[in-house]
Amino acid sequence: MRTPTPPRLRGPLAPAAGLLAAVLVLSGCQEVQTSTAPAEETADVTGVGLDGKTIAEGGDLVMALSAEPDVLDPTTSSSLYTRYVMQTMCEKLYDIDASGEIVPMLATELPEVSEDGLTVTFPLKEGVQFADGTPFDAEAVKTSIERHLTKEDSSRRSELGPITDVKAVDDLTVEIDYETPFAPIAAVLADRAGMIMSPTELEKTGDDFGEHPVCVGAFKFVERVPQTSITVERDPLYYDAENVHLDSITYRIITDASIRAANLRSGDVQVADTLSTQDLTELEADENVGLLEVGSLGYQAMTVNVGNTDGVGAPPGKIDTPIATDPRVRQALSMAVDREQLVKSVFNDRFDPACSPIAPSSTFSTAASEACPEYDPEGAKALLEEAGVETPYKIEMKVTNTPDTLRLAQAVQASVADGGFEVEIVPVEYSSLLEVQEQGDFDLLQLGWSGRVDPHGNMFNFLSTGAGNNYSGYSNPEVDDLLTEAATVIDPAERAELYGQVVTQVQKDNPIIYLYRTRSLTGYVGEVAGISTYADGVVRLSHAAFVEPTEG
Repeated sequence: MRTPTPPRLRGPLAPAAGLLAAVLVLSGCQEVQTSTAPAEETADVTGVGLDGKTIAEGGDLVMALSAEPDVLDPTTSSSLYTRYVMQTMCEKLYDIDASGEIVPMLATELPEVSEDGLTVTFPLKEGVQFADGTPFDAEAVKTSIERHLTKEDSSRRSELGPITDVKAVDDLTVEIDYETPFAPIAAVLADRAGMIMSPTELEKTGDDFGEHPVCVGAFKFVERVPQTSITVERDPLYYDAENVHLDSITYRIITDASIRAANLRSGDVQVADTLSTQDLTELEADENVGLLEVGSLGYQAMTVNVGNTDGVGAPPGKIDTPIATDPRVRQALSMAVDREQLVKSVFNDRFDPACSPIAPSSTFSTAASEACPEYDPEGAKALLEEAGVETPYKIEMKVTNTPDTLRLAQAVQASVADGGFEVEIVPVEYSSLLEVQEQGDFDLLQLGWSGRVDPHGNMFNFLSTGAGNNYSGYSNPEVDDLLTEAATVIDPAERAELYGQVVTQVQKDNPIIYLYRTRSLTGYVGEVAGISTYADGVVRLSHAAFVEPTEG
């Protein structure tokens, strides 16, 4: 088996007058993954292709989904698992490919940017229809983007930058005007902000769009059974319908990783996401199971509530607890976490410690963004004493109620005890935990982020005042200014330096305490091909198929 070149990310290379996109480079697709080496020695396996295989047209594929998605609405969704489902139903203006480069999807070219950086123009595919038969055109794109910008509970507003106007220049050309240049636009439109919704369905359902989403996709929505499953079926109106092979996909909610693995081995499901490192040895020994393994652009972290009193996006309020008011207490908590030991004990050394929202393989990575507080429990206790906090300092941490997360929480609990903290673990069902973090109903909470190709997507929405994913209620004018400036700069080195400054300040304030970086672990049975998982963590099934067994 050929060993791919180790992954390396690269950032936007074109000037403002040309094409604007942040891109990354990962290793090519391989079909077999058998290594049990630690994460840094394991090559990425991004997909299993259809080339050379005999496709058995039709069939109903079942994917085991590790958590229930939130609302199926591109404007308000905040769950990775929603992106899995929406990937088959709601195509975006742009996407990333297996090598991590930003590529056109519903657009036909990367954005063209004016010399002053204030106007972004992109052309659209012709002859495309939404699943309800509504024509896909520039007015539909304008409607979706304006909804992202104006809907009161939108999670996309702060992602899109300082837009002043969105215009349908003609049927197939969209123009976005900015107050100041906005470098991450292509990367932003390669995520939920670039999902275009049927204006007919939006007019009909309004805020209830997520109950019956209608977009452009290989599949269209059929039904959702809460806590159980979501089903989509082949859309005959899809512009590339001849390359869609399955009749339907059912996303079955199976929150226990060991049960997902067992269902995969038995063939009751054909694809399973987020497999546990505890099950890999057994899965890798199964001749009928293949594994995709991809390094993540995201992170897992603990979020400290320092000002989320009225819900995400509202102005920060005052929380009168030592951990919310005194950065020394939060710094002590960060110092009390033994990140190296966490990934060894909980994840068999398959994942990597992390102290930053910027992946080390990114072109935006710098010494500042890679700096990590040393594990120092004695120093942590000294900081707590300096802050006048009685030890052990007791704090409640809300986490998802999955076995792997509970193992992580228990390891964190044991680690920080030596640093003067007493953590009470409160397990919460995943979709409920999303609501908890949005409402600010927590002191400390453990969740992660799947990551985006541009650092803006991993930082601005979480760290700038009042942004759509600023669950901590954090507000620092210096960080706001740095993040805003970084989005206006075209040169990758300048942007990297600015993001490094942000990380330095955030590691002083610690509204988010970064813990580790996962690898996306997706399993599939040998009778399925045409599936992939890229560095954004999304499992792609739009062109999956059942295939005839290979003789030999």
